[in-house]
Amino acid sequence: MRIYVDCQGGDNAPKAQVLGALAALDEYPDLELVLAGDEPSIKALVGDKINSSRIQIEHCTESISNHESPALAIRQKKDSAIVKGMLSLREKNVDGFVSSGSTGAVLLGGMLRLGRIQGIDRPALAPLIPNGKGQFLLIDCGANVDCKPEYLLQFAAMGEAYMKIVKGVKNPRIGLANIGEEAEKGNALTKEAYPLLKNSPFNFVGNVEARYITADKADVIVCDGFVGNIILKFMEGVAKTLLGIIKKELLADTLSKIGALMAKPAFSRVKKLMDYKEVGGAPLLGVSGSVVKAHGSSDERAFKNAIGQCVNMVKGDIAQAIADNIQSIKEV
Repeated sequence: MRIYVDCQGGDNAPKAQVLGALAALDEYPDLELVLAGDEPSIKALVGDKINSSRIQIEHCTESISNHESPALAIRQKKDSAIVKGMLSLREKNVDGFVSSGSTGAVLLGGMLRLGRIQGIDRPALAPLIPNGKGQFLLIDCGANVDCKPEYLLQFAAMGEAYMKIVKGVKNPRIGLANIGEEAEKGNALTKEAYPLLKNSPFNFVGNVEARYITADKADVIVCDGFVGNIILKFMEGVAKTLLGIIKKELLADTLSKIGALMAKPAFSRVKKLMDYKEVGGAPLLGVSGSVVKAHGSSDERAFKNAIGQCVNMVKGDIAQAIADNIQSIKEV
């Protein structure tokens, strides 16, 4: 298996990407990697593994930043890692692609250079989020802020395939993010999407209110990218604030400090469950290949896990699984 790694984008590039890639090679014996970016910088970080048959370095003379137009960059910067990686995946020279670079560039690169799965109108970003018992998939989290009802049905098809193939959930529960559980609740988009999901071949469990999103009500939460992005960032903010409050109170007096010391292992486990680095990134679903968008601030561990997630997507042939789900919708 060959994974193309963008070593240009992200806050900690190229160190996090290269060191994470080397760690992934240790964990996955059958994995080969194409490390793309500034060749001298990558070689310096690879070190004594430079002659490994499992590592190929591809020099890129251009890079895409978060501050430029993704559409223009994808069209003009043909020697960037994102463009070259997507084309390499399209031509089947590699099996997957991982980047922590510009989200917009990865999204548009996936659409314009790699291509969409037939029957998919809009690819979607879908992060895995902890819910106390495991994880659920939030789709979409920001790629498509304006949606049509049929897009939400396609999101459900993508999410169902991912949770079944990659996460091993036998019959994933599909929920629609809404302001109430009743079918008639919501805005025009959710009201029109509800019957489409209900009549689909998937395990649709109905509307899910925001307060129950993390209560293990569904394995896939479907929403437009505007709502999904607000949900995602609000959850991140609440988690950070809550952990800060707990830390402050635990250090408030001597008795609390003693209790904190005794509870430290439990807090460490909670922190690990909430840490995005354990997942690595969000899959870009709906494109004709396995693509993972890692967090922009990914460190070595996060990037290693992002590569691992891509490996699992390739093993499960996620693109074909989504294509099969789209076909099942047409047959209903």
